[in-house]
Amino acid sequence: MSAPTAIHPSAVVDPGAMLGEGVRIGPFAYVGPEVEIGDGTVIGPHCSVTGPTRIGRDNHFVGHAAIGGDPQDKKYKGERVELVVGDRNQVREFVTVNRGTGAGGGITRIGSDNMLLAYTHVAHDCIVGNHCVFSNNSTLAGHVTIEDWVIMSGFAGVHQFCRVGAHAFIGMGVLLSGDVPPFTMVAGDAVGRPRGINSEGLKRRGFDADRIAAIKRAYRTLYVAGLPLAEAKQQLAEQAEASADVKALLHFIESGERPLQR
Repeated sequence: MSAPTAIHPSAVVDPGAMLGEGVRIGPFAYVGPEVEIGDGTVIGPHCSVTGPTRIGRDNHFVGHAAIGGDPQDKKYKGERVELVVGDRNQVREFVTVNRGTGAGGGITRIGSDNMLLAYTHVAHDCIVGNHCVFSNNSTLAGHVTIEDWVIMSGFAGVHQFCRVGAHAFIGMGVLLSGDVPPFTMVAGDAVGRPRGINSEGLKRRGFDADRIAAIKRAYRTLYVAGLPLAEAKQQLAEQAEASADVKALLHFIESGERPLQR
């Protein structure tokens, strides 16, 4: 049986908000109109949740987070835009997540099972997948896509409209101005350079030696062999015939609009 919904007497919850079973709202929190919060989610002290925002079940917003605020974009003119958050996310202190913009699709999306540590910022129209870790002070500009299982280290930042592929690892303080292919580690200096593949992360997620070897070969083709991008893509297409992982990497490259981080 679910625990009853509990709202601290000092919290302010708009009558237009919809709260699921077992939701807990902490001291001095604010939940605005057009906010939906799923079963078992905790809104900690001094958090604000403004809408239109839909939050799934069993999330934990620890404290002082500002969720669903207006996009910080001069083109925003008050149009109806949304934030959609999945399930089981851990959102730590002073995290900020903005809704979308009318010109950018209208929705910011965060998936499930993510950890957003203190002072993380997710800007308007971003898409974040599942099982990601955003370390302290990591920041996404507008229209950024972060695929599943990405780790953003502390103080890392991503330029608007860039993409970070699944299982990538972004080192501390790296500032990305291009797309990062799946499985890739980026580290080393402020602007960041590819430094191999995220082998340890892949092992932890059950990738066997053959899969990892194929990904390493693809990485060498793309970054080590010194090939023009068009020629590297031709070789990756051949390798993709025997590896679904390489096929996914090639698809990521071919679907991009910004240059690769190289």
